[in-house]
Amino acid sequence: MRFIRFLLEVSWRTIVIATITGLISGVINAMLISLINRTVSQASFPNALLYFAGLGLIALFTSTITQFILIHLSQNAIYQLRLKMSQNILFSPLQHLERLGESRLLATLTDDVRVLSHAVSAIPNICIDLATVIGCFFYLALISNIIFALTIATSILGMWCVQMRIGKAQGLFALAREEEDNLYKHFQGLTRGIKELKLHKSRRKDFYSQHLQGSVTKLRQKNTIAMQNFAIANGLGQLLQYSSLALVLFILPSLILIPLPLLSTYVLTMTYLSLPLQNLLRRLPDLLQGNVALEKIEMMKLSLTEESESDRQVNAHTIKPATQLELKLELDQVTYSYHGVNHDKGFGPHAGSLHIPPKHQHKPKQKHQPGDMPPLPPQEEKGFLLGPISLTLQPGQITFIIGGNGSGKSTLAKLITGLYPPITGSIYLDGILITEQNQEWYRQQFSAIFSDFYLFDSCLGFNHANLDGEVESYLRQLQLDHKVQVKNGVLSTINLSQGQRKRLALLTAYLEDRPIYLFDEWASDQEPHFRDVFYRQSLVKLKERGKAVIVITHDDRYFHLADQIIKLDYGKIEPGYVQQNGYLKSTPNELGKADDSFGYETTKFSQT
Repeated sequence: MRFIRFLLEVSWRTIVIATITGLISGVINAMLISLINRTVSQASFPNALLYFAGLGLIALFTSTITQFILIHLSQNAIYQLRLKMSQNILFSPLQHLERLGESRLLATLTDDVRVLSHAVSAIPNICIDLATVIGCFFYLALISNIIFALTIATSILGMWCVQMRIGKAQGLFALAREEEDNLYKHFQGLTRGIKELKLHKSRRKDFYSQHLQGSVTKLRQKNTIAMQNFAIANGLGQLLQYSSLALVLFILPSLILIPLPLLSTYVLTMTYLSLPLQNLLRRLPDLLQGNVALEKIEMMKLSLTEESESDRQVNAHTIKPATQLELKLELDQVTYSYHGVNHDKGFGPHAGSLHIPPKHQHKPKQKHQPGDMPPLPPQEEKGFLLGPISLTLQPGQITFIIGGNGSGKSTLAKLITGLYPPITGSIYLDGILITEQNQEWYRQQFSAIFSDFYLFDSCLGFNHANLDGEVESYLRQLQLDHKVQVKNGVLSTINLSQGQRKRLALLTAYLEDRPIYLFDEWASDQEPHFRDVFYRQSLVKLKERGKAVIVITHDDRYFHLADQIIKLDYGKIEPGYVQQNGYLKSTPNELGKADDSFGYETTKFSQT
């Protein structure tokens, strides 16, 4: 069973110790039954109370020790599993995580781990019950071979009947687990699309009845039938236990001579045995659900491990320190492709052969009612090709990347920052070819704020001597000091408007102080004053400090401020649209009074 292998991988020595103490506990339980039987059968048994007290204390001690050992083992296994899963995600390529989909990852990290943890927590009690059963069977073998053989035969028959039902139940649990991936996806739609659902009654009704309710109904049906199979299996187990008792008590004495004390001993032993047997049967659903969860976790771990990125550091002698780098960034005939989206299994890029989608396909014209949106040109969803792209980004230069929606701007940004590996072509930083061996070093040269950025509530990864003072200074410059405070690197709140959250992300980028800065539509949620200062002052300050600045933008009123403009169209640089302006006009007042103020200290803004 996967459980045994899973626990052995954590610590086989602990399993051996727990097995030994568990067997001792089982033997002690068998001795207790023997002592009780002798006390009942004989008129007097000397020192029976002392023997009983001693055996009881030993049984209590060994069972407690076994449970402590197994509790430590099971919880340590879950601890290591959670850390390993998180580490695998951290070192998996971004495009692979996007392909798996957020719903599958969250289902594994939360529900599967929870189910497995619940199943693993039952293992200590299962081991104690199993040790008791083994001890009782051992005692039956000592008192009568015939009764022991009959009991074993009926037990094997019962196990076979139970296994038949369990096999069906396990298959249903596996199907239910697959449905949970869909349910998580619908929950994401419920929380993230709540505005759209509230504004459209028919959409809300269809989403609830067809998607959400349908998925929940399937999950209920599969789990209900699976648990009913377990109820039947439990009933069969008890039936066969009663059948064994009836066989020995009422049928066997008519066939062979069995002393009455032996029958009494058998009844006492089977009565003592019935509770741990029922406990084992009741815990089977937890074990099988945990086994299904562990299978899903191992599949996810295998998928993440196979795609894991190299965490090896390049030799320090082969790369100059960042302070000595000119940091000229070159892309040479770089390409990347997205393949068709599979909505059932997540979304995202899939590296492989390149497919260029045809722009138009001829289909019969359709009539449209007045007020309808004009039809979009039909396209075949085969994928999207970015490139080949060749460009150079210089330090102390501001580069604007422009283009329509879906032109490949954000994909190019992920290629530039090393989050996506190019399918063909090469990337050079200061003349150094970027490969799997140095991609980690390469990524550390960037500070980026993407359009779908995530904002942490603490300043992670900084070891500045006066971190709180720096953060407070930037909060004042960004006009956020009245809303956010900092203590020991932890921000008091991040529950702000989107524009204010982007300013906090900008604060983090300033603290990072990397050679290359990338902003993906940063100004889109800013009020006019902040937008103007961002383009006219903040970017200029970064340029003056020798930073290479890349800005994805639609703000055409600021295009004249860029040293270089790159326009993308259907994944390619538009011919003749790489502008090298070669100038950037500014005045001392525009640049701000302090060298490290990034322009925000010179203007007062509204508090929204």
